[in-house]
Amino acid sequence: MEESGVQDRLLGSDNQEEDLKRRILAELKILWRIAFPAILTRICSFGLFIVTQLFMGHISELDLSAYALVQTILLRFANGILLGMACALETLCGQAFGAKQYHMMGIYMQRSWVVLTVVTLLLVPFFVFATPLLKLLGQTDELSDRAGVIALWFIPILFYFIFNFTLQMYLQAQLKNAIIGWLAAGSFVLHVILSWVMVDKLNWGIPGAMGSMIISSWLSIIGELAYVFGGWCPQTWGGFSMKAFSELWAVVKLSVSSGVMLCLELWYNSVLLLFAGFMKDATISVAGFSICLNITAWALMISLGFLTAAIVRVSNELGRGNAKAAKFAIKVVFSTSLAIGLVFVVVFLSLGHVISYAFTSSVAVAKVVSSLSGLLAITVLLNSIQPVFNGVAIGAGWQSVGAYVNIGCYYVIGIPLGVTLAYAADLGVNGIWIGMTCGVAAQTIVLLCITGRTNWDKQVEKTSARLDGWFSGETNNTSTSQNS
Repeated sequence: MEESGVQDRLLGSDNQEEDLKRRILAELKILWRIAFPAILTRICSFGLFIVTQLFMGHISELDLSAYALVQTILLRFANGILLGMACALETLCGQAFGAKQYHMMGIYMQRSWVVLTVVTLLLVPFFVFATPLLKLLGQTDELSDRAGVIALWFIPILFYFIFNFTLQMYLQAQLKNAIIGWLAAGSFVLHVILSWVMVDKLNWGIPGAMGSMIISSWLSIIGELAYVFGGWCPQTWGGFSMKAFSELWAVVKLSVSSGVMLCLELWYNSVLLLFAGFMKDATISVAGFSICLNITAWALMISLGFLTAAIVRVSNELGRGNAKAAKFAIKVVFSTSLAIGLVFVVVFLSLGHVISYAFTSSVAVAKVVSSLSGLLAITVLLNSIQPVFNGVAIGAGWQSVGAYVNIGCYYVIGIPLGVTLAYAADLGVNGIWIGMTCGVAAQTIVLLCITGRTNWDKQVEKTSARLDGWFSGETNNTSTSQNS
């Protein structure tokens, strides 16, 4: 009897291990179905800006620094607001899909278009008056004047963001984001070819580089709209509806919470770059710092693919009412992203002294980048962890909590520490980067603790209540219109 009991326990243990392996493999399959197209999309979309920067860098150091200033301060400012507010759609579409409220997804997206278009129109003056704004922020006249010219070319990109963010979030929530990945890849290849022709062969300078980016980015949006309008999303897209103009205040409130959370994070690097512009040899400091940011951003694009996977998996499972599946998905996404991050750490430690020459031919700028190679590796490791927990927060609808965490970690810890080390301790750009890294580390630890202590069964209840409230509102509106 005892031997039989031991055998049963051993068999039970083996069965549990096999069941765990099957669950992990099944989760990994879903994970990569979401993450790979998201990674491809983010790398290629971000690649549009990097390719443009590469061509700017080989025109002149002034053009490189001016472009970096606009991209990292003004564009990141606008991108933070629009992407952050669009993340409300990510929460709503993901949870609605999990709850099988498919028809609501198209309506949610149209409401986001209305809200984001209004916000974009309010952002345009920042780019029109970029030169006086940058001078007011303490940048040199020469750098501000050139940046003002480049900023005007970014206005069509602002409107591109509206559709890029919302279409991606709408499609990925229903596991149809492969089309976005392939369109983004095609757009990237086209941009490389057009930039080479317009800048190198035709010698059109700034108009050639920026015009190529505008054409390439908007062609991908046209493809995505054709996919949605052409009948490939029959359950979730029922055509344009006047309901897009109803319940807008609820959308605005959730969008503002999402916007504040991401803005505080995306603006963090912009503020630090601004301080780099106050140093001696500002042109060299800004160029070197921006190259470091863009190098880490390439690796971050992969981690952001896992952020997308975390959002979709958590929101879908909460919408279905499955707390255990949500927790299991978080563990799998975190482990996978961390493993890839460790690989990138090795790469950056090995190639940190030569990688900068892909962006510039300036030896002075390359030395700045090389001096930061060790800190780059640490940042890459943190960036492989932190986006996953951001994704969990967005998927669960914790945007308000995330905003408070970002204020404390970035603006109370990171920026003051970076400025102190840069100026008081005379560490220059290295001091700014150390402060930035400490802020990211603090945020990662706090979000990890919040995720670990969360009662996911209660999160399911909150999600159900939110969806029922939105759905009831639609039902009431429909009934009212029918009765009238």
